[in-house]
This record gives sequence, structure tokens and C-alpha cells, in this order.
Amino acid sequence: MTRQRDAAARLRIRLYVAGQAPNSVAALANVRAALANVPAHRVDLEIVDVLSEPERGLRDGILMTPMFLRLAPLPERRILGNLSAHASLLGALALDELGDD
Repeated sequence: MTRQRDAAARLRIRLYVAGQAPNSVAALANVRAALANVPAHRVDLEIVDVLSEPERGLRDGILMTPMFLRLAPLPERRILGNLSAHASLLGALALDELGDD
């Protein structure tokens, strides 16, 4: 039961970027800043560079970058852009759904 709760409490995020493009760099910095106070063991952050892995972006249906996906907890949430709208990013992260350690 504890293992199920721990798995459900993990934040799974995927960020699709296009190399070092300015919006991609800004999006990554904004995600990292938003997660600064979340314990590392509670977050899985995957960065997918579609310039290095174009087939991955196509397979995942990513047509524009940067694209932020919160995969868990459900429901999935997506934001397109550099994530400078901090209220939107925090809303998509829904950190209050993670609960306490």
C-alpha cells in the first residue's frame, strides 16, 4: 500500500526542447525554478531534445517545442512555450496534489 501511495505521489514530467534554442533554455530554467522546493526523490524530470531525437518527438506527437507534459499524477497536462507564465506552470504542476513526505 505504501509503495502504491509513493508511486502515485511522484511527479512525472517530460519537457521537449529543441537544443539550446532560447525558448527551450528558458523553459528548462523555468521548470527547474518551479521545482526548486520539491524533494528530488519526488520528481522524475525527463528532457527530450527533438534535435537529437527527432523520431522520439514525432512518435510522441510533438510538433512544436518547448512542450511541457505533466504525465503523473493524472490527468495529463500540457503547456506549449517557454513556461514564463508562472501561474500556468504552477497550476499544471499541481504540487499540492503530491502531498507531504
